[in-house]
Amino acid sequence: MRRRNQAERRFKLYGQIAIGIAVSFLAILLISISFRAASAFSRHMLVLDLEPAVLTEPSELAVTDLNLAVRAELMSQFPELSDDRVERAELYAMTPRLAVLPLLRELQEMTVPPQAPIAARLALSDDVNLYLKGEIKTHRTVPVGDAGRLARLSTGAYRLSDADQDNFIAFQDRLADPGAPSNDILISLSGALFELADTAGASLILNHLAGPVPALGEQASSPVNAIFLGSETADRPLSNRQIALLILMDDAGMIERRFNASLFTNADSTYPELAGAAAAIVGSLFTMLITAIFAIPVGIFAAIYLEEFAPKSRLTSVIEVNINNLAAVPSIIFGLLGAAVFLNTFDLPRSIPLVGGLVLGLLVLPTIIIASRAALRSVPPSMREAALGLGASKTQAVFHHVLPLAAPGILTGAIIAMARALGETAPLLLIGMVAFVSDVPTSPNDEATVLPVLIYKWFSGSERAWEPMTAAVIIILLTILIAMNLIAVLLRRRFERRW
Repeated sequence: MRRRNQAERRFKLYGQIAIGIAVSFLAILLISISFRAASAFSRHMLVLDLEPAVLTEPSELAVTDLNLAVRAELMSQFPELSDDRVERAELYAMTPRLAVLPLLRELQEMTVPPQAPIAARLALSDDVNLYLKGEIKTHRTVPVGDAGRLARLSTGAYRLSDADQDNFIAFQDRLADPGAPSNDILISLSGALFELADTAGASLILNHLAGPVPALGEQASSPVNAIFLGSETADRPLSNRQIALLILMDDAGMIERRFNASLFTNADSTYPELAGAAAAIVGSLFTMLITAIFAIPVGIFAAIYLEEFAPKSRLTSVIEVNINNLAAVPSIIFGLLGAAVFLNTFDLPRSIPLVGGLVLGLLVLPTIIIASRAALRSVPPSMREAALGLGASKTQAVFHHVLPLAAPGILTGAIIAMARALGETAPLLLIGMVAFVSDVPTSPNDEATVLPVLIYKWFSGSERAWEPMTAAVIIILLTILIAMNLIAVLLRRRFERRW
């Protein structure tokens, strides 16, 4: 008895350890995905006030018109960049060209031209957004000392002298430390930002980046700060001038961080900062609708017939064996079947939820049949016998008495099968549902994609901004799957009857 009790305790311990390991790995997975996806649920916006003079005919506005208005407003904020084409290009690259689309739709709905300045909130580029979130590099500000005299050199650079003759030299000694990391340094002076090009005694040689240049001459001991960017230009996608512009925009209140609603309202885009999962979410819903309409009734009625009405013969045995085998067939085989039958034979369009739903319906049909038969088999034979003994026909006994008692198990199996279909990717890739979809579908016959395929597509993107976006879509998909499984558990507990 002692050995038996010890063996039982060890078995319980092994089971608890196994559950602990499984829960730990699941927690690590969910936490890592959640941390990676956290930044995708918010984004930074550029806030500009557009004058109503450029918006006189809202119904006739185009993307180009709004972009010209945005660029004109940016240039009015940073007029010192107007003479150099490269500097203007760096300023305009802060926000993508299609960032004006939400504003354009809002203006086109207006019946009367605006009379007051319009607050335009434009999505910043993905590299700018990641930089502001600290995912590329972060900078730190260090006071250097007080400025003395600012002079313009013949090369176009500026020489800034030290008001105390000691602070700049101490700063140079700090830069000469062999252990100091290699990174670019910006110098802030009276609202302007310069790039530190060189040092010369008690002076700094600077290249102007952004902000109005202070008047040449004595600077009245204005404070000088050094901004260590933590990296060099070659190691990041943003130039020193763009980072300087970001700092000045942030100080001027032109940048705000808000919830990324476009992740749920926008369709796919080639710009990560403008892309959303709305088309994939709606496409998944349409695909699941077709799958449910096709697979659930067919699966349930097939299970009822095989379990309650079909005679025990070699034919039904072969059918049952094949159903069990089909439940274990790799999902990509069903994709090949769907491409051969629905696309090549019936000539249905590619990349539509109708075909995707039919293919996934074939995939989960064996699972629904097996789960439904198990639920019907769990009903005690006494229920059938009692109904038949009271004069009910075979059909009445099954549909009036057996089926209602088996309904919780059947419904649970159907929901779990639908959850499996929602997470499938391979069959849909073979029927073309990997296509780029720029509009939210409105019917099962419109081109669409689904969440798993969108995850695959975004994860294969080369830009770094796709990583948090992919993690965010994974969170959305997991949320839907967990909700479906939770509904299945609650329905089983609510309606299940124990014998």
